[in-house]
Amino acid sequence: MKKSVVKIIGIALFLATFGVCNVQAQVVQTSQNLFQAKEFSKEIALYKAKTFLIYNVLDTKYITQFEAIPLAAASSGELTTLLYRSTEQNLDGLILGFFGDYWNESGVTFQGYGFKNLPKNQATEFLNKIQDEIEKNKKFLRENNDNNNIAFDFDDLKVMIWTTNGSYLIRVYWNGFDSTWEKTSFERSKRRFEKKIK
Repeated sequence: MKKSVVKIIGIALFLATFGVCNVQAQVVQTSQNLFQAKEFSKEIALYKAKTFLIYNVLDTKYITQFEAIPLAAASSGELTTLLYRSTEQNLDGLILGFFGDYWNESGVTFQGYGFKNLPKNQATEFLNKIQDEIEKNKKFLRENNDNNNIAFDFDDLKVMIWTTNGSYLIRVYWNGFDSTWEKTSFERSKRRFEKKIK
């Protein structure tokens, strides 16, 4: 009798574990471009961003030449930027790479990442909007570090900005991700994008 109970518990544990694996596999293959990853690295970001480009941005029915240039990554590793360009398809823009903890409807958590495409004009507008809002609200933001914030929507992104220790931080929310972009990496991304996109 005791052996039967042990077998049933063993089978139940096996099925529970197998069920969780199935849930993760289903999430990995969603149209949201979310993948399972053990840890962030610049190489993984570039590697997966290129895959995102050929499946979601570029037309690859025929041989396609394109550039994929990493611009900068937040020191937290939560947000990366990549410039892309295909002169023969007259396409260029900015890819935002989001990295962090992700969980599905079943509560299964894992490291995940996703990519947001901003074509050239939209990318320029996005980067300029962040810079303009910081300039317009500089006095308010500096009056009360950490407590005064500004927020706005851009397409399906939500942006929140505040200052701490004399520098600003940008928090970008998208598709379940919550990523922090510090002043240095934002300015580096903007400067490199503007220089290379001309």
